Amino acid sequence: MTSCPTPGLTRFNTAEDSVARAALHAICASGAWADALLARRPYPGAEALLAASDAATAALSAAGLAEAMAAHPPIGRPAPGDPASAREQRGMAQAPPELRAEMLALNLAYQRKFGHVFLICATGLGAAQLLDAIRHRTGNTPEREREIVRGELGKINRIRLGRLVEDPAGPYALAQEGTRP
Repeated sequence: MTSCPTPGLTRFNTAEDSVARAALHAICASGAWADALLARRPYPGAEALLAASDAATAALSAAGLAEAMAAHPPIGRPAPGDPASAREQRGMAQAPPELRAEMLALNLAYQRKFGHVFLICATGLGAAQLLDAIRHRTGNTPEREREIVRGELGKINRIRLGRLVEDPAGPYALAQEGTRP
C-alpha cells in the first residue's frame, strides 16, 4: 500500500463527517472505531490510516467489539445484496453440500458457546481451511476467542480500508462528494 495519499484517501480525508462515517460503517459497524478514525483525519497516507485502524480495533471495549461483530454474516451465508461479503467468503461458494451443512452446524454451535458469530478473515481461505478454523477455535476459552476475534476483525478492517483508499469507486466508496467543514 502506498504511503502518499491516493484518490480514495484524498476523498476520505476531505469528505463531510457524515459521508466518511457512512463509508467507515460499511467497513466496520463499531461506532467507537469509526469515531477514532474520523478524529485523526486527515491521513498523510494509507499506512497512517491502517495504523489508526489497528489502534482503534485494539482499543475496542467488549461492547464495541460486539457491535462490530453483529454486522458480520456467518461464514457460508454472505449477507444478501452485499457483494463484498460474498467476495470475502468466496472460499465457501463452491463447497460441497456436506461441507456447507457441517459449517452451518459448527456456526450454530460456536454461536451458542460464545454468543456471537464466528468471525474470521476469510479472504483467500478455502472451505476446508474455514472448516478447520471453526473446529479448532470452538475449543477456545471465551477470553482467548475474544482476542482472536479482535485480531481477525483488524485484518478484515485493513483489507476493507485498503479497498476504500485504493479504489474510490469500489465497494467501500464514499457515497457522495463532499468537503469537511
